[in-house]
Amino acid sequence: MAMQIKPILAALRHHKAGTVLLALQIALTLAIVCNALFIIHQRLAHLSQPSGVDEANLFVIYSEWAGPTTPSQIDAQVQADLYALRQLPGVRDAAPASSYPLSGGGDDIPASLTPDQLQWTADPAIYASDEHLIDTLGLKLIAGRNFRADEIGRMGSRDFTNPPEVIVTKALADRMFPDGTALGKPIYLMSSTPSTIIGIVDRLQRQNVGTWTRAYAYQVVLWPKRPNFPQGVFYLVRAKPGQLAAAMRQAPKALYAQSRMRIIDPKDGLLSFAEVRRRIYDSDRGMAILMGIISVVLLAITAAGIVGLTSFWVGQRRKQIGVRRALGATRGDILNYFLTENLLIGLGGVLVGAVLAIGINLWMVTQFEMARLSLAYVVAGVVALLLLGQGAVLAPALRASRVSPVEATRSV
Repeated sequence: MAMQIKPILAALRHHKAGTVLLALQIALTLAIVCNALFIIHQRLAHLSQPSGVDEANLFVIYSEWAGPTTPSQIDAQVQADLYALRQLPGVRDAAPASSYPLSGGGDDIPASLTPDQLQWTADPAIYASDEHLIDTLGLKLIAGRNFRADEIGRMGSRDFTNPPEVIVTKALADRMFPDGTALGKPIYLMSSTPSTIIGIVDRLQRQNVGTWTRAYAYQVVLWPKRPNFPQGVFYLVRAKPGQLAAAMRQAPKALYAQSRMRIIDPKDGLLSFAEVRRRIYDSDRGMAILMGIISVVLLAITAAGIVGLTSFWVGQRRKQIGVRRALGATRGDILNYFLTENLLIGLGGVLVGAVLAIGINLWMVTQFEMARLSLAYVVAGVVALLLLGQGAVLAPALRASRVSPVEATRSV
């Protein structure tokens, strides 16, 4: 028996409430799942962004001071600490730092091309350190030169005096000088005194990974200044390949051997870079997991709704099915009937859902500065929902197709 759409639509009109509710459930599921999967993809792409540093061999120690109080005392202690760290057998190099990539906190400074520029050109992060920073982080110097030891100054917690020379990342150089002539050029960092770009490193991520920083993610300035902050100093340490664990055990002992008048927090004072990355992207990872759970639950509820409603309709129509079987309808005709009926409901639902998905995304774009939803997600969601619906309706449709004509005739 050839299956006709018109009789199916007529049957659905007798079950308007159930049909509309199921279509709306499919529409809402499609709208939410499309946006959830889009958010998951964005979050996963975000947390896998490269930092530009040798993460596999890098760790961080934060030493708070219990002894030295004056800038000179702190600077002398920092230099002694660095000498001790660099002598460890498992350590390749070590550097002090005001902050570091993915640390979650630090300073940035507007950069402009002229001292009287009202709107700055870039807003790079600042990493103050010494001539060992490039090797310690494993950065690639692609133009110019590194700092010399005699160019390294000292930097207090409120000292933002511009150094005469700076090194910048390629992203910042391209932003400031799109014609590729950054090396040797002056830039102004909230000062009327220029700083000359003496070197360019390939890639280095800034401290923060929030939404507002994404446009400046790799714009960084290296300052030739050794931090001597009264509250404490970060030591970045690069271990030799395969010796990270040993170096992390040796480093605190070496620092305490230099001076017991310090505090290294047992929980946060010593971190591998893998742990640094895990902490900064915790929220992205948590959001991706939450969106994944929501998507799975919604899809499961929608599938259960289709199974439940179709099973209910099959139970209600046993007499009708039996009559049709007695009049010559095959099991395949009955199966096709319910599959077609569900497909029509599903098509109505996904059409509404596609519009709703785009509408929700546009609202989130305006409210949360999110990217626009790719139509590929909507198309994939439509196909997935239709396949899910057909799969869910298959079991009750097969039960309907097994209704015996004789049994149906007896019930008439």
